Amino acid sequence: MTIVSLFLVAIACLYLFWSSGDQPLFALTGVTPTNLGINDNKLAACPSSPNCVSSQAIDPQHYIAPIQYQSSNPEAYSKLKQLVESQKRTQIIAQTDNYIYAQTTSRLMGFVDDVEFYFRPDTQLIEVRSASRLGESDLGVNRQRIEQIRLKFHGLN
Repeated sequence: MTIVSLFLVAIACLYLFWSSGDQPLFALTGVTPTNLGINDNKLAACPSSPNCVSSQAIDPQHYIAPIQYQSSNPEAYSKLKQLVESQKRTQIIAQTDNYIYAQTTSRLMGFVDDVEFYFRPDTQLIEVRSASRLGESDLGVNRQRIEQIRLKFHGLN
């Protein structure tokens, strides 16, 4: 067996051993962005890299639809908060009466993604943004995360 093969086997064993827990194998957290939150009724714009989605983006690569709701704002907020709290390796960092900011950590490498939800005043829309802190590509993870939350929010998953 070559050294590369042994290394790959060792990494695979570590992953299998570690994958049963809730903590990441590695911790590549990056730096918490300073531009998060609501500014002039907007969430932060996505960077040019493809590892971000936002319902307020104007380009198709980054755009994702906001989450619509029919209930009262407090009911929708409570429901969404419970969904976010139930996500594995996800922690709510900040919240107000119309905003939730959470951090999600990937299982293997410990990459941190910043996820935001903004309940727009006088609408029944939740603006969303999910972005990776590090790297160029996220392999669609941020888009999948928001779509899964949308499905669960509407009771479809």
